[in-house]
Amino acid sequence: MTAEVPRVFLLDPRPLRAAKRRLDAGDPELAPALAALRAEADAALAVGPFSVIDKEATPPSGDKHDYLSLGTYWWPDPAQPDGRPYIRRDGEVNPEGHTLDNAALRELCAAIETLALAYHFSGHEPYAAHAARLLRAWFLDEATRMNPHLEYAQAIPGVCAGRGIGIIDTAKLVPLIDAVGLLGGAAAWTAADHAGLTAWFRRYLRWLIESAHGRAEAAEHNNHGTWFDVQTALFALFVGEEATARAILRDNAPSRIASQIEPDGRQPHELVRTRSLSYSTMNLRGFCDLATLGERVGVDLWAFLTADGRGLRQALAWLHKAAVPPATWDYPQITPPDWAALALLLRRAALRYDDPTLSTGAERLPGVEATTERSALLYATHGGN
Repeated sequence: MTAEVPRVFLLDPRPLRAAKRRLDAGDPELAPALAALRAEADAALAVGPFSVIDKEATPPSGDKHDYLSLGTYWWPDPAQPDGRPYIRRDGEVNPEGHTLDNAALRELCAAIETLALAYHFSGHEPYAAHAARLLRAWFLDEATRMNPHLEYAQAIPGVCAGRGIGIIDTAKLVPLIDAVGLLGGAAAWTAADHAGLTAWFRRYLRWLIESAHGRAEAAEHNNHGTWFDVQTALFALFVGEEATARAILRDNAPSRIASQIEPDGRQPHELVRTRSLSYSTMNLRGFCDLATLGERVGVDLWAFLTADGRGLRQALAWLHKAAVPPATWDYPQITPPDWAALALLLRRAALRYDDPTLSTGAERLPGVEATTERSALLYATHGGN
């Protein structure tokens, strides 16, 4: 049986509850969104399990339980006989990395998030059972589990065996934490499972905070620093270290907003990238995550404003004005934008700021259908037919 009020940190339980009650009552307005979600969940039943030991390459430690990934935008140097040291081509993903752990982690987290949401809204136990199976294989089962560190993340052949920047890889774990909360009440996800996962994240949190890689990532001044704070604050809340989370959100987040957002709302560190719309959306989503986590510990980042007018609402308004049709994005974007990610961000902000122009803008984005999009369930109101 699904929990009426799930233990979630970034999802808002109020619209989740509203959507579930409307669906249980047979509301036809949300039915297409649930049907689309269940179709995705049915497909996810066939994936996995995933494990770090499945990769062909072995980390420098000799232990396949250690996570290993390749620097995303690093490629063999054609001027060198062995291609080393690799060279950077910003925004161009080297497919070599698809054979390592980053791709498996992406599939794992996407599948668990979909299965947990579908279980929460439908109560269909096989969704929870498969999500639990995937969680155990990656985090808990002794034969297949990942060691809780990222010493060898985003390695660059010929340069380094791993980097602090590689910690961005586990930003994928952020939605997984709420997915675990949505599994509350499922027969397949036991108290022992939850205790084991909590212990894993407690150890990973300590590594993030205390390791050299973690300290390097904390010092980054763009989306890497933002998402390091999201991870550490969220994982701290998940394992019950509220004081740690509060310190991160109170002491770090305001200075990141001040240094990364201009008074007019631009995010200059992201606009210089070759995928500037993607990175602007991703970074601002991280800031909104920090603001949501701040609500849990009494730190108001939604309303935070520097003396010269830098704040989240300004950044959201600028991105809306610059990216939503009929606007034309005037910065580099060498790959197709993730319009669905921007739509989710705008709908979330519309709910928080009670600004319907943002949700209206989301519906104007290319290829985004309001009726079947997942955000229709995540940000539902009590209305409906």
